[in-house]
Amino acid sequence: MASPATIGQPIPTPIASREDTSTSKLAITPPAFSFALNCLFGFAGAFTVANLYYNHPILNILAHDFDVKYEKAAQIPTVMQAGYAAGLLFLCPLGDLFKRRPFVLLLVFATATMCFISFLTAFTTVTPQLMLPLVGDLAPINRRATALSIVVSGLTLGILIARVIAGAMAEYTSWRNIYWMSAGLQYLIFALLWCFMPDYPSTNPGGLNYLKMLWSMPVMFVQNPILPHACIISFFVSATFTAFWTTLTFLLAGPPYNLLPLPIGLFGLIGIGGMLFGPIYARLVTDRFVPWLSVLVGLTMVLSAVCVGTYTGSFSIAGPIIQAVLHDAGMLTTQVANRSQIYALAAKARNRVNTVFMLATFCGQLTGTAAGNHVYARGGWIRSGSMSVGFASSAILILCLRGPWEKGWLGWHGGWGMGKKDARSADGHTVERAQYERSVGDVEACEARAETLSEGEKKDGDFGNAVRRSEDAGRVDVGSEKSVTVAVVDDEKGVEKS
Repeated sequence: MASPATIGQPIPTPIASREDTSTSKLAITPPAFSFALNCLFGFAGAFTVANLYYNHPILNILAHDFDVKYEKAAQIPTVMQAGYAAGLLFLCPLGDLFKRRPFVLLLVFATATMCFISFLTAFTTVTPQLMLPLVGDLAPINRRATALSIVVSGLTLGILIARVIAGAMAEYTSWRNIYWMSAGLQYLIFALLWCFMPDYPSTNPGGLNYLKMLWSMPVMFVQNPILPHACIISFFVSATFTAFWTTLTFLLAGPPYNLLPLPIGLFGLIGIGGMLFGPIYARLVTDRFVPWLSVLVGLTMVLSAVCVGTYTGSFSIAGPIIQAVLHDAGMLTTQVANRSQIYALAAKARNRVNTVFMLATFCGQLTGTAAGNHVYARGGWIRSGSMSVGFASSAILILCLRGPWEKGWLGWHGGWGMGKKDARSADGHTVERAQYERSVGDVEACEARAETLSEGEKKDGDFGNAVRRSEDAGRVDVGSEKSVTVAVVDDEKGVEKS
């Protein structure tokens, strides 16, 4: 197979975003991961994933304009979900092979160009799922949860705001303008990423066999107990999320509320409050304690939200409002904490780890939508909400079967402590090295150190190995390696070794 470094070479890279391979610059290249780049990934994720949801509030309009039955128009979201699932399975693992910048730019451009072809649009809309593992690679290890929460908040925002935008535009203008707007936003994202997304190296520059990469995902699922544990929890939490937002439309449109489509669409904006909570909580709690604690807090918030909304929503609109805010905050907290710990499994296989996690999440979303609609049609709001209470309770039960320090499938070996054993660890106990060793400051010290090395040392790359990024303040530690346990990954299988 061709080296991944050759993929996407026709796409030129701005000088400021290029990877500098000169010896004296190894410590400061590729360009450092910044808060602005983190926010750009969040923005790109929001308005890329929104492509999957613009059609939801306008299906009745599409059925009328194309003179087809509503059931026929309702197949559009199904086709897009199928395309998205195919993209998750077949495109996302390639993030472990190709350089992310040209790969992401190619997919964003394809999404913008084919935005009127539902299946292909959904197939290439997986770019946010390539950005999340990249954030896991680039963010300081003890700030990983904070960085991830910004991007995950963007994804959740995209899901919610897509319905609001589409509903409002269809109310006051032609539904076709929604798709013109979508294409324009994708070209804008392409331009922004072309200008500002640095050209980070491939995590596996030697190349990998594609079929073996696909096979490595079920291998990782079986050999790393924390991965199926996180996937099952994500399945149940995602099911409660889509069940709520799907059936909420029916509740608000009927008695006693009888709201019009536009106010129902604007209701989605309430969930933004929960998303603002995510990065703050991640910075104060998730990055400081073991992820297990934040998963428990998040699931408790989800269960509380579902109980309040379910058993008060039929007579008080305050119930669904509280559920929207609290549920989104809880789900975001849970997802960020789970991602933070599973990304510590295999540094060179994070895209495959993320693919497995997202497939479970996606199945949960489909289950919540289908089951929520079915149960609501048979028993109404309280019965469908009670189903979500069962989902959230099941997630808490699954969590409690495996303690924060347990290395096997079940049990509480290692104690009940919630503090991290090593502050440099994202999951509390696995000490990782930054995927790309680089400095954020003290450039002069790095270059001075480079000048003291012999030509042989420079060729052997000792300088790049000697300079490590400080996790706390962008400080450069020159030649001060400590003896730590570092995860080493078999590139073909994605299985952790010691």
